[in-house]
Amino acid sequence: MYLPFQEMPETARVWVYQADRKFNSEELEFIKEKLTAFCDQWNTHGTLMPTSFDLQYDRIIILTVDEASLGASGCSIDSSVRALREIEQQLDVNLLDQGKISFINEENVVTSKLQELKTHIETGNLKEETPVFNPLVTKKQDLSDRWLIPAKDSWLKKYFVH
Repeated sequence: MYLPFQEMPETARVWVYQADRKFNSEELEFIKEKLTAFCDQWNTHGTLMPTSFDLQYDRIIILTVDEASLGASGCSIDSSVRALREIEQQLDVNLLDQGKISFINEENVVTSKLQELKTHIETGNLKEETPVFNPLVTKKQDLSDRWLIPAKDSWLKKYFVH
C-alpha cells in the first residue's frame, strides 16, 4: 500500500536506482504514476506492504518498504525490479546497471560509468571533497546522514591516495 515518502519510518528499507541521465517533466510524471500504482499493490506473499518512493535530482529513484511487521520477500523484490525494468524500457534509460557512480559537480549531478572514474579524477571533475552518492545506504535514515558523502569518505578513497 502506497504511503507518502515522508510518512515512511526512518527504519524503512531503501533501494536506490540512479538513472544515467536526467528525466524531463513528462517522464517524471510517468514514473510517479507507474510507481504509485506499483506501490499500491506491492505485496509479499499476498500481504500488502507499506511502501513508497521518492524522486531526487530528477534522476534518482528511491524505493522504500517498512519491514517492521513483514519483510520484503525475494519475489516482492523481483516484482520491484520488473517495474523498474519497464520504466527503463519505456523511457530508454539505464536504471538497473550497478556499474555507475553519481556525484555532484558544480551543483549538477553527474552519473557516469565506473570505467570513466579515472578520467573524472584526472580532469578535476571528481575530487576528494566532491559529494558522491553512497550506494551502500539501506535505511531511509541513511539518506539524511550517510547518502551524500565526500569521495574521500567513500569506497572511492583508494583513488585519492597521495
